[in-house]
Amino acid sequence: MKNITKLGAVSALSLVLGASAAFAENIKIAFIDPLSGPFASTGTNGLHQFEFAADYMVNANGGLLDGQQVEIVAFDNKISPKESLIQLQVAIDQGIHYIVQGNSSGVANALTEAVDKHNRRNPDSRVLFLNYAAVDPALTNEKCNFWHFRFDANADIKMDALTDVIAADEGIKKVYLIGQDYSFGKAVSAAANQFLGEKRPDIEIVGDELHPIGKVKDFTPYARKIVSSGADAVITGNWGADMLGLGKSVIENGFNGPIYTYYAAGSGITGAFGESGKGRIRLISQGGINPIASDEARATYEAFEAKYPEGNIDQSRIFNVIGMLSKAITAAGTATDVVAVAGQLEGMEYDSMWGGKIFMRPQDHQAIQDMHVAVHTDENLDFDYDNSGFGVVTESTVEMASMDSATTCEMKRP
Repeated sequence: MKNITKLGAVSALSLVLGASAAFAENIKIAFIDPLSGPFASTGTNGLHQFEFAADYMVNANGGLLDGQQVEIVAFDNKISPKESLIQLQVAIDQGIHYIVQGNSSGVANALTEAVDKHNRRNPDSRVLFLNYAAVDPALTNEKCNFWHFRFDANADIKMDALTDVIAADEGIKKVYLIGQDYSFGKAVSAAANQFLGEKRPDIEIVGDELHPIGKVKDFTPYARKIVSSGADAVITGNWGADMLGLGKSVIENGFNGPIYTYYAAGSGITGAFGESGKGRIRLISQGGINPIASDEARATYEAFEAKYPEGNIDQSRIFNVIGMLSKAITAAGTATDVVAVAGQLEGMEYDSMWGGKIFMRPQDHQAIQDMHVAVHTDENLDFDYDNSGFGVVTESTVEMASMDSATTCEMKRP
């Protein structure tokens, strides 16, 4: 009888443990980006890519650790730093340990400071900030902290690669710089002035201005100044509605030179430019899709398009975030001890399905990776954007761009 009772107790315990594993709490990631307002399409497309990456790369393969699923929890920050801090606190109150954000370095600067302060004061509820697109260089320099990891190349790294291409074009003698009036726009301007000055001191900067972010309805006055300046090329870090508005206006007002950009593809932008942008719009980015880098990337892209017929994978680094975080959680053996997870992310080498290796530089938590300069076209496409028949095709690649670049980061570890 005692043996039967003992056996029954063990069986009951096994059922309890099995039930606990089956109902293990999801690993939640808070997505804090614009889902309303002028940049809603950019934020919504990014959210879809995070949701798909979590399901396709992790959940469909059994989840992480003891079968935990990765869940993306969306928070609309309305592109406001103040609203972002409110949503950050809501996410922390819900017990979420991972924050992703990318649209606006102004928001990222507010979030990284808030996360650092929270983690110092609340060691039992620490969070990691996984920055997938905010590229103000300060975030991995003087404002760096242990809790922030950047998966996109910063503005200086991108401009270094972009100006290699510009410097090689002897037909470019005059350049006009224009961007959004906040930290990122200012960083793009500073980097362009620095690198052009070093590589092609003969190039004249004939315009260097900033405009209000998300508030300009008609870019005609700016376009006319660009045309009248005699510029041979334009450089802009504009994104979202500001990229489309500026680019369309510049072309419509008769500018015939190349427009070098950071974010002029996907989220409706490629479709809106269409034929007008062919051979004119150029883009610096990581993870090019034309040509597609691997069979895995092709299958992923096709599966995404099947689920979101109106969307595109235009931020492949989002998939790198999910892949690298999953690898770090698995290696750490925990999803709640973010210090252990961060320790696995530091120095990680990750083979991206989109081509090349990602190295998370430990001294500043800046991802180092290949950078591609691509051109807007309807030729030689494996995949287009916006169901438009147009996409971007890689013209040149800088391998592991700025691997040895200097950083002013003085990392303080817990």
